[in-house]
Amino acid sequence: MREIKIIVEKHPEGYVAYPLGLKGVVVGEGNTYEEALTDVKSAINFHIETFGEEALEIEDIMETFVAEVAV
Repeated sequence: MREIKIIVEKHPEGYVAYPLGLKGVVVGEGNTYEEALTDVKSAINFHIETFGEEALEIEDIMETFVAEVAV
C-alpha cells in the first residue's frame, strides 16, 4: 500500500479532491469532505488498475505547499 497526498477544495457546490503524484487526471467529488475522499480513493484505485503502477510518479512528493500569488 502506498501513501498518496490528496488536495481537497471546498466549493459552494461541495468538495473536490485530487491526488498529487499520479500521471493523468484523477478527480473525486462529494457533498462532504469524507465523500470527496472516498470518491477520489476509488478513482485512484481504478486509475492504477487501468494504467498500472506506471501511473504513479517515480519520485515521492516529500511535502506539499499551497501558495497564493497575484497575476
